[in-house]
Amino acid sequence: FSLKYINVAMLTILKNVANVLTASGETYFFKKQHDRQVWISLMLMIISAIAGGVTDLSFHAVGYTWQILNCFLTASYSLTLRHVMDSAKESTRSGNLNELSMVLLNNVLSLPLGVILVLGFNEVEYLLETPLLRMPTFWLVITASGVLGLAISFTSMWFLRQTSATTYRCQMNLISLSKIVSLYSS
Repeated sequence: FSLKYINVAMLTILKNVANVLTASGETYFFKKQHDRQVWISLMLMIISAIAGGVTDLSFHAVGYTWQILNCFLTASYSLTLRHVMDSAKESTRSGNLNELSMVLLNNVLSLPLGVILVLGFNEVEYLLETPLLRMPTFWLVITASGVLGLAISFTSMWFLRQTSATTYRCQMNLISLSKIVSLYSS
């Protein structure tokens, strides 16, 4: 939504703020110590965000507000997911939580928000009236999309389990940046 109001370069710079928030949250909540090189690179991200913001000729408060809110929610999601994964591990008998369990837990936790959004925006009525449901191609594409989404969930959970929330957040920023660049280059 913020892309309606700010340019891609500024969005990219501001996405790095989520990395800084995540690393700070890991330090505060999980007592994880990052080395000096990590903090130097994060400070450079902050400096680039400030420099980019100062020189942005198309400043729009709505775009910046949405993107900053996105940064806080993104960092909160990564930190909360890490906390839930750690708590769930402690609650299991084996002390280990595999990727299947983590994907299931993540998707179940997102269901209430999804239901609220579907009902709030009256998507059920739209879905029941759409002619797409009668097209076999639609079902093929939606099934492939679901399978790919599940694969992304598995790899994301594995990656988060193997690394830290900060590393996970930086990787997700690179993936979303590549999507934005491909969207605007086509």
